[in-house]
Amino acid sequence: MIETAHRSRDEEPTHVPVSPRWGEARGGRVPALPRRVRDTGVDSQVLQGIVIKLAASVPTFSTQWAVRKLKLSVQIIEELCWQLKDERLLDITEQQGPYSYVYAATQRCREFAKNLMDISGYIGPAPVALADYVAMLEQQYREFPRATAAEIQDSLSSIVLTPEAVETASLAAASNRSLFAFGPAGNGKTSIGRCLQQTLVGDLWIPYCISVEHQVIRLFDEQVHQVLDVADQQHAEIDQRWVRVRRPFVVAGGEMTLQELDLVWSPSCRYYEAPRHLKANGGIFMIDDFGRQRIAPHELLNRWIVPMESRIDHLTLVNGQKIQVPFQTMLIIATNLTVSQVADPAFLRRMGYRLHVEAPGPEAYATIFQRYAATHALQVLPGVVERVLARYVQEKRDLRGSEPRDLLERSRDVCQLRQRPLLVDAETIDIAWRGYFGSSTS
Repeated sequence: MIETAHRSRDEEPTHVPVSPRWGEARGGRVPALPRRVRDTGVDSQVLQGIVIKLAASVPTFSTQWAVRKLKLSVQIIEELCWQLKDERLLDITEQQGPYSYVYAATQRCREFAKNLMDISGYIGPAPVALADYVAMLEQQYREFPRATAAEIQDSLSSIVLTPEAVETASLAAASNRSLFAFGPAGNGKTSIGRCLQQTLVGDLWIPYCISVEHQVIRLFDEQVHQVLDVADQQHAEIDQRWVRVRRPFVVAGGEMTLQELDLVWSPSCRYYEAPRHLKANGGIFMIDDFGRQRIAPHELLNRWIVPMESRIDHLTLVNGQKIQVPFQTMLIIATNLTVSQVADPAFLRRMGYRLHVEAPGPEAYATIFQRYAATHALQVLPGVVERVLARYVQEKRDLRGSEPRDLLERSRDVCQLRQRPLLVDAETIDIAWRGYFGSSTS
């Protein structure tokens, strides 16, 4: 027999804005689990709509299955489902235990779901209110510990840089100011950005998605966000709408357009995908190969003036409505072009630091060569590095910091093809040179 215990209804509003709360679980601070709909910070109609669409997508579903799909507590799922039952949108087909039922969508529910899908096709983890995301992000951002000079310099030690370059990059990272890196291609600008991510101390709680009225913006991206301690996150006291990730490092290259810096609306799915810089909140957003995009550099730079100064950005919904979102990220812009080609003084004044990443000299090149070989178990015979440097002079090529790696990787290919030890001698490096640069052996 199905239990039909009386459930009282409060006379409170269906949605009362609340501030996100922290709780304690496994000795650490976590987003506290809400146990009532009104404590989620999201309009009950939004949550009901997702339950309706979920119910209409399957013949029947259990309370526990809905909990796993929507990342809501058992109490909230039951509260929502019983509301929908009272409205003749769900039927109870079986009771599996206390607060555990099997539900089936009614025909009325399926018709209602079709109308809801025309507004938003999102079915998945329940969203977090935009205001709660902003509050939680800003609180975490204020409390992130700052990396020390020694930690930053240690992270950059894998790149051969001048002391001045290390100092400038360290200042930018320690202050979390923007960084404008320029210089010839292949000398470590992108690598600097990746190394600086290692200095980002602390982890970050982000929501799977955000709600703006009845629209959903998907924020969590498996291609961008590295999930931490998945097992620990399943603790019963954690709000499962949030996921704990490593502070992100997001790169946008020459393919980037202005449209990609706004909300991406999917006509087929009928929900929004967050732009890359919103996904980078709490970490680093790097614009690589700046000036190679299909838009004029000044247009792209102008796009960042307001976010850099105010730490907020404005995005546009398909109906023209503007929403305000946080821009709590370290912006790195890297270019191979001359500064005068891509930036004007007004924009450069707004950049926190400027870093000229120069091409290595012969000594630095030799250091990069030997260091990469040692790291990858390649034995370089005496005289090989000098032979390589002589080839650069002979062919009037500029030294590039990325080319020792490229030549040594091709040397390894030669050794593996010939099934011999990883030994880089004159013959091997000449074959690698020819395969990389396309020039004949001297």
